[in-house]
Amino acid sequence: MFEFIRSHRRWMQFILLILIVPSFFLVGIQGYDSFMSREPELATVAGQPISRAEFDQAHRNQLDQFRQRLGAQFDPAVIDTPALREGLLNQLINQRLLANVAADNRFSVSDETLRNTIAAIPEVQDNGRFSPERYRQVLAAQGMSPTSFEAGLRRDLAIARVLEPVGQSARAPAEVVSAVESALTQARTVQLRNFSAADFRSQVTVTPADIQAWYDANKQQLQVPEQVQVQYVVLDEAAATQGVQVKDEDLASYYEQNKNRFGQPERRRASHIFIELPSGEDARKAARAKAEDIAKQAAADPAKFAELAAKNSQDSGSAAKGGDLGWIAPGAQPGPLDKAIFGLAQNQVSGVVESPFGLHIVKVTEISPGAVKPLAEVKDQITAEVRKQIAAQRFSEMASQLNKQVYDQRDSLQPAADAVGLKLRTASGVTREGLLPADKAGPGSAADSPDATLLDNPRVRQVLFSPDVLREKQNSGVIELAPDTMLAVRVAAVEPAHVPPLDKVSEVIRAKLLDERSAEAAKKAGEAALAANKADPAATEGFGPAITVTRQNPQDLSRPVMDAVMRLPSATLPAFTGVQSGVDYMLVRLEKVEAGQSDPADLERLAQQLSGAWGQAENEALIRMLRQQYEVNVTPAAADVIRGDQAQAAG
Repeated sequence: MFEFIRSHRRWMQFILLILIVPSFFLVGIQGYDSFMSREPELATVAGQPISRAEFDQAHRNQLDQFRQRLGAQFDPAVIDTPALREGLLNQLINQRLLANVAADNRFSVSDETLRNTIAAIPEVQDNGRFSPERYRQVLAAQGMSPTSFEAGLRRDLAIARVLEPVGQSARAPAEVVSAVESALTQARTVQLRNFSAADFRSQVTVTPADIQAWYDANKQQLQVPEQVQVQYVVLDEAAATQGVQVKDEDLASYYEQNKNRFGQPERRRASHIFIELPSGEDARKAARAKAEDIAKQAAADPAKFAELAAKNSQDSGSAAKGGDLGWIAPGAQPGPLDKAIFGLAQNQVSGVVESPFGLHIVKVTEISPGAVKPLAEVKDQITAEVRKQIAAQRFSEMASQLNKQVYDQRDSLQPAADAVGLKLRTASGVTREGLLPADKAGPGSAADSPDATLLDNPRVRQVLFSPDVLREKQNSGVIELAPDTMLAVRVAAVEPAHVPPLDKVSEVIRAKLLDERSAEAAKKAGEAALAANKADPAATEGFGPAITVTRQNPQDLSRPVMDAVMRLPSATLPAFTGVQSGVDYMLVRLEKVEAGQSDPADLERLAQQLSGAWGQAENEALIRMLRQQYEVNVTPAAADVIRGDQAQAAG
């Protein structure tokens, strides 16, 4: 049979073709395409899909940026919200949309614009100037070639030009600028009358029945979330330094090894005569001959060095000062020049010295001897430095030991604490979202602990509520929160979410009801006074002295009161209004309204700010229009991704 197939290969290919091709029509092209496992589409722009894989990559990059920026305080549960994911998807859609617009309208960027943009990037500059070498190094570190980077940047610049004209041409109408300027500078003179809730507290009562009724109706508000009692050990610089003793011989040895750090090295003031070394052998010989002649003249009469420098030196900056270079520290000048300066006696003139810059004749004019502080004077500083070095080594050893011990006996941290010489600490009231207030957590509250910041760290809470640590009550691994701060935790007890019994919260409820009823009584009295003032505008009983406020100078008025003052109609004065300010009620009497005046520079800045906001609004309007024009469609799968339903979205 196989011999028959080999002999009739072309016939067999034809037969297989007849068998396979109809399957496309039976199954359908779309069914076959689905069979090949296409990526789920989250949106389409002009029929072009934005896939789940594109979103996931952008999402990972975004979270990595937050992680780098926030460090130990990075908490995915707080950062990675539906609003953030929806915003990211919209960014991807808008990028694709603008890329299509740029391509369809043939937007391009010139080579000169591309070069100028790259040259302006600070990371590729050396001393403020574009460095080709640094440019290549930076791109290589990112795994990119100049060709791919420049192609991407050219594309991004072209896309930016879609919205650029809108932002550049946007101007807020003069009427809008004038209205906003008037609102910001307008001055209003008011009198205030405060109806304090505290003044009405003695007039209201709360009965046990009231407390019971509120408790029955609002149990959900009283629920205490699941919390854990934590046992933990902290290894930090203080723990590593504890008990460290520094011996006198260690101090002396450290001092001898680092003497140059505890004083000022010798400095010398020098002058020079500089002769450039041109290219070309004959020219170089002539320059050297000239330098040799000047050196002989200077050596013959060192007192005339400044005169020779002013006449002959080609360093215009120092020549005007007789060749003076100022005070020079060791190593500040190129090798041959440095050696010459620090090898001469005072007022001695050197021969011709060649450096990478050219030829020099040097004279030392002053010498300031080096001075080293005695050991006794720097002993405290050295003690602290040596202690820190010892502590750093000890910290490393303790960290290694702690890492080992927390796994040797997983059901207790006490052996690890004993082995490393750390104190086992306990705190209560740690939840998934943070630390409970002390009144809810009870004795040993983590919120009242000196270690509250450590225990409230998102990474620590994440570990505490991981399955092994929470349910199995096993030791965690060592958590490094900073280079000099580590801790290991263990859940000692778990208290499920619960509603406290009435007797535990009755006083809290009583205080809450007293506050609410006192505020209601204050508001009722204030509203009655407001009606009386409207009926008799001339009455000013109970009002305080007049004050003048503006939006830029609210005179300590709360935001609700200030908003009420500025919203009051000014057609008829005095005008009155009342506003809730916290638990108090504030009565406002508006007496006078005066137009303000802005400085021309301030008015120009305001116009620029409003124009910027105006341009942003026009950009958003343009994008909405382009979304319709290019038929942007967001698929149902996007809703799953935005909610965070990863399993559904992947399906």
